[in-house]
Amino acid sequence: MHSATKFIGGHGTSLGGVIVDSGKFDWTQNDKFPGLTKPNPSYHGAVFTEAAGSLAYIVKIRTTLMRDTGAVLSPFHSFLFLQGLETLSLRVERHVENALKVVNYLSKHPLVEKVNHPSLPEHSDHRLYLKYFPNGAGSIFTFEIKGGADEAKAFIDRLKLFSLLANVADVKSLVIHPASTTHSQMNESELLASGIKPNTIRLSIGTEHIDDIIEDLEQAFKG
Repeated sequence: MHSATKFIGGHGTSLGGVIVDSGKFDWTQNDKFPGLTKPNPSYHGAVFTEAAGSLAYIVKIRTTLMRDTGAVLSPFHSFLFLQGLETLSLRVERHVENALKVVNYLSKHPLVEKVNHPSLPEHSDHRLYLKYFPNGAGSIFTFEIKGGADEAKAFIDRLKLFSLLANVADVKSLVIHPASTTHSQMNESELLASGIKPNTIRLSIGTEHIDDIIEDLEQAFKG
């Protein structure tokens, strides 16, 4: 399952997702998938693995999720996603290129405590990053500004190019304060266990010119 709302669309215009199923997974090998292997009362007791065989998963999605929630793309939103696909490769290259330059900038800034990006040698997943992403990856990451929540929020408020939005992977650069927004339902210990501190700022680096991105960050640091 993959969210098409992010890079595939790329412009924050549509909600959608992609489900890919080869039909080769054995859903009956254990009891972890009762939605597929047990009788479904809303379909007169039908067992999807018996009724649909290798298509059990896709049939269940169409007959329950689609029926119950209307989770189906409109023709227009499908068109927007297809438009996004045409420039996906080009955009991702620019996302990654810009992100690595921002990571390098932030990692050397005196007002930054830590940058959480696997391209950095000190990151716990750096070895895996080198193995799986030889051309670079990761345009969505966090960093910790010196100070606390007040300093983080003030920094965000001073940004002009970055948009204060909770979504990610748009062509435009985005910023959010996770502790008070996307993860605000967590208590302090749960936040820390998730790697989120009061001074954590999340960035989604867009495709603008890198000089403009760095300049915006720089003026926000200066206050």
